[in-house]
Amino acid sequence: MQIIDNHTHLNDEPFRGKEEYYLDRAKELDVTKVICAGQDPDFNERAIDLAQRFDNVYAMVGLNPDIAKNYDQKAEDKLIEQLQMPKVVALGEVGLDYYWDESPRDVQQDVFRRQIEVAHELKMPVDIHTRDAFEDCYKILKESNLEYGAILHSFNGSAEWLNKFLDLNVYFSYSGVVSFTKAKEVHESAKKAPLDRILVETDAPYLTPKPYRGKQNEPAYVRYVAQAIADLKEIPLEEVAYATYANTVRVYGLE
Repeated sequence: MQIIDNHTHLNDEPFRGKEEYYLDRAKELDVTKVICAGQDPDFNERAIDLAQRFDNVYAMVGLNPDIAKNYDQKAEDKLIEQLQMPKVVALGEVGLDYYWDESPRDVQQDVFRRQIEVAHELKMPVDIHTRDAFEDCYKILKESNLEYGAILHSFNGSAEWLNKFLDLNVYFSYSGVVSFTKAKEVHESAKKAPLDRILVETDAPYLTPKPYRGKQNEPAYVRYVAQAIADLKEIPLEEVAYATYANTVRVYGLE
């Protein structure tokens, strides 16, 4: 059995200098590959560095909605350069965040649209952060060319939102939230999500799944995300692992 953590922040401070240790711990729980998510210039550089250092690490790079106000031609040129580097497999995480509202919403929307266009021009998938912004996210994705796929990172939408997004070329990446006792809407969407459209992630060091909720998350714990989905669907863990592994390899074009 093999599992891929398709969205982790191994490039964040809690893991710095200890990346090999956490990757070894992940392998002990059958987590054989991870995709390290960028979000700003520093995280992007760190993600690429880790992908170059470790065979089982891949990177994505992008500018998240908090810093959309800083997006300009220079920033875009740098992104395009990085997206063409070895083992960079997606543009992300990008999107909309109406919870923190660090950038004006119209600017977030414009930059989100533009980064989707950049990904399409480079024939790459897009990894999407959306918080308190499903309406606008759906509208933008519906109007965009998603020929090369999109991933709704840490999907916490209801079954109704799942059904709407299913009409698009979108994958649903579930995080530790799917294991939370009170996350009833996420449980319902996970039950109904087709196995060929599901991915699993940790978003480590955040969103730690049960049974370790309250502690620092790490890539190894994506196994418990997969187990939570298996329990909800009443199918074996191995079936979820096989499907999510194949889906991740397909959408990200992993070797």
